Amino acid sequence: MSGPHEAQQPDQARQPEPQGADAPPVLARRDGRVGHLVLNRPRAINALTMEMVGLITEQLQEWEADPQVGTIVLTGAGERGLCAGGDIVALWKDAKAGGREAQDFWSAEYRLNAMIDELTTPYVAVMDGIVLGGGIGLSAHGRIRVVTERSRIGMPETGIGFIPDVGGTYLLSRAPGETGTHLALTAGQVGAGDAIALGLADRFVPSERLPRLLQALAETPAEEAVDALAEEPPPAPLLPERSWIDAAYAGDDAEEIVRRLRETGTEAADEAAETILTRSPTSVAVTLRALRSAAGMSLREALAQEARLAYHCHASADFVEGVRAQVVDKDRDPRWSPASLAEVTASQVEAYFAPIGEHELTFPDDPHTSTEA
Repeated sequence: MSGPHEAQQPDQARQPEPQGADAPPVLARRDGRVGHLVLNRPRAINALTMEMVGLITEQLQEWEADPQVGTIVLTGAGERGLCAGGDIVALWKDAKAGGREAQDFWSAEYRLNAMIDELTTPYVAVMDGIVLGGGIGLSAHGRIRVVTERSRIGMPETGIGFIPDVGGTYLLSRAPGETGTHLALTAGQVGAGDAIALGLADRFVPSERLPRLLQALAETPAEEAVDALAEEPPPAPLLPERSWIDAAYAGDDAEEIVRRLRETGTEAADEAAETILTRSPTSVAVTLRALRSAAGMSLREALAQEARLAYHCHASADFVEGVRAQVVDKDRDPRWSPASLAEVTASQVEAYFAPIGEHELTFPDDPHTSTEA
């Protein structure tokens, strides 16, 4: 699990928000033609809870039906980022207790991800600072995804015994060449240039211009407002590495990928191989297969597949152990089972894709009027 983004951020980058113990975890306000959603758990880098998913869903339904709302914009309170993902400790506690709250959360969250993708009202996500896991689900499916020089974007799931979800397999399977596979298996993070190059974001706006962007969105159509303040993004460091990335990450065998990385002969490839070997071997193997499957799926289909994977991950020893090691005890020494890629069998991987009966993810005919199956 990646550490917090420690860079100090100017006070004017985000408008002051209520952050006390009694403040709601999601703020919603109207400003001219824009409906503005603010994730409001800054001490937790706005980590998502079931309550937050419900509040966002209800507000999006209301604004989608309101002809006076010309744009919906999403930002995060505090100085560290838009959203660090789901409240992983709560999900870990549920897994240890053998509960089903996590599956209820994921089902509601994944339906919200599909809703964001299918909105007719322009949706602008300001992906400033840390945007991980569930934060990508709230932003990268939007129509206009804005990054800044402070953006750190990634899917850290293989490091905690999980899989890239919230449509992550869908998004990363469509990145140029095998760059998405590289990001998924290593659980890496990228900055603004790579986020745009990989298809996780669209436009680069310097952080000092964010207050002006929010004001412009209240007064002018979304595309026009963003275009007026965006500039050329910084370089994308992954793109010059595609020659070895595409060659090494081809195919469906994670062990073979690590072998090719080691044979590439570059420091970056060696580091990637060593990083993958620290991740949950089962998660790496399952993630690789999920990426290949998702390449031919719609977003809804990929989310339904991810719901199955999440269900089985939640019941696995690696998820409990991974969160313990990375987030709870923070000893950074997970004891994976199986312990190596060589020990992960095809039947073990196949089991993660097995149907989950009543827990299968379904979607309403109109995602903007109901979140119930």
